[in-house]
Amino acid sequence: MRSAMHTTFGEPSDVLSLGSLPKPEPAAGEVRIQTLLAPIHNHDLWTIRGRYGYKPELPAIGGSEAVGMVEALGPDVEGVTVGQRVAVAGVHGTWAEYFLAPARQLVPVPDAIPDDVAAQLIAMPLSALMLLEFLQVAPGQWIAQNTANGAVGKTLAMLASARGVHVLNLVRRDAGVQELSGLGIAHVLSTAQDGWQQSASALLGPGGAHAAVDSIGGAASAALLALLGEGGTLVSFGTMAGEPMQIDSGAMIFKQATVKGFWGSKVSEAMSAQDKRRLLGELMQRILGGELKLPTEAIYDLADAAQAAAASLQPGRKGKVLLKP
Repeated sequence: MRSAMHTTFGEPSDVLSLGSLPKPEPAAGEVRIQTLLAPIHNHDLWTIRGRYGYKPELPAIGGSEAVGMVEALGPDVEGVTVGQRVAVAGVHGTWAEYFLAPARQLVPVPDAIPDDVAAQLIAMPLSALMLLEFLQVAPGQWIAQNTANGAVGKTLAMLASARGVHVLNLVRRDAGVQELSGLGIAHVLSTAQDGWQQSASALLGPGGAHAAVDSIGGAASAALLALLGEGGTLVSFGTMAGEPMQIDSGAMIFKQATVKGFWGSKVSEAMSAQDKRRLLGELMQRILGGELKLPTEAIYDLADAAQAAAASLQPGRKGKVLLKP
């Protein structure tokens, strides 16, 4: 089978190439899926660099999410049909014509959801919805988030709005304001503009934000902490700056603030199957109802995975970059 793989760790645009490997055989409790489309996520790129929480054995096939057709069942698999269209995330090697997945992780996809949406249905949207619940915000309260034009940021803004929660969306480029507005996302400010802090405080009101999500680190952490209200929570979701969080001890003390880390994989592991089904059901409902949009920027052939990885890092993308076998 054709696959986008790497034999060493490094920058994805440098180390990814098209390879040929045997079809994998499903073990007990597994199925083999014929890939239709697979997205490129930031955590996929960090995995290829060898700098993520999971480090694969080399040579390795990239990718962790996909939509596809069930092609073969391993022993002891029940409730799954060959030819069934399913989405799955939290697996390995989806940037290939075929990959293996535990049968218990499969999510059947309604016909009304197209392949390019189904391909990105779980990892980022489910992380955003789990994050929203992790923040313990009530309708009418405020969340502040930076990198709001990222995949999780956009999704969080749309899902929070659907639940009646207000979100202050911070972007680092002026063009990002229009980008989010085009998706119907409100309360967007560019931190490239002078005086954005005053505008943010005016939007939040005297109570400040109940919670804030930091995906950058460095000085951006302190800027979000300043927007929190008393007893607020600052959640570290990522570190795009590659720097430690800068936290003002005075603000921490006098606001009685809490700082937490969030890793979707760990939260998902601890979540009950019932809660996960509930959240996935909400995601599908929001998509079918038009409240959640998951746009696609471009679709590349597996042979062009290196170029696709580079494209996924370009600023100003309107959606996900996907790979097609």
